[in-house]
Amino acid sequence: MSRSTTCRPAPPASPSAEVHPAVRSTERFDVLRDLADRVVALRPGERVAVAVDGFDGAGKTVLADQLAEVIGAVGGARDVLRVSIDGFHRPRVQRVARGRGPETFYEDSYDYEAFRRAVIEPLRRGEPVTRAVNDVDADRPVHLEPVAVGADTVLLVDGIFLQRPELADVWDAVVWVDVPFAVSVPRGNSRFGDDHDPDPEAEANRRYVGGQRLYLSAVDPQARATWVLDNTDLERPVLHPLR
Repeated sequence: MSRSTTCRPAPPASPSAEVHPAVRSTERFDVLRDLADRVVALRPGERVAVAVDGFDGAGKTVLADQLAEVIGAVGGARDVLRVSIDGFHRPRVQRVARGRGPETFYEDSYDYEAFRRAVIEPLRRGEPVTRAVNDVDADRPVHLEPVAVGADTVLLVDGIFLQRPELADVWDAVVWVDVPFAVSVPRGNSRFGDDHDPDPEAEANRRYVGGQRLYLSAVDPQARATWVLDNTDLERPVLHPLR
């Protein structure tokens, strides 16, 4: 007998965080339903951690939020807990202490030890999870109430660099959200207004695009993923199971 699924989205990283839209197209819902069924089928009766990885601007956060909603609406079998790696940014002074180039973006942006202590380790023990420790916009620590997990909770974590060596062993499955830089950069920059250059090769984008290219070279995250979702067309994504 199935039970209703409880979806517990993480709180916004800051008061200005946007609210993501519901699924608008039948094609997108069908793909999300397929992916949701695959996630629900992971290790029945056990807690699992699923990464939604990809470039900045690929649509990871919206995808993870919508996937959690679809699992809650049609999965009927498992709780979902939403977390973003963005809640584990290092303080700004640490992120730029060694400069503002691509290397420091890739190497110094996140506190992976804090993420493991606050999220992964308690999840595996069946203890309450703390979904964030830092507000990146306000550049200050946050102190959230821990959230209880169930015996078969699905943890959905969105973010960049999620298959780095520091995290490679924590995931039961990974979704790589695939879009070219020509799409991800203008899509990501559109969140910040019209004065941000949409050209991936522009100097203003060098830190971020360069850091993500370092990640591609070091890890080859698409090849390591469980599923690849081509999110170039937001209304008509394409799911490519690799395993």
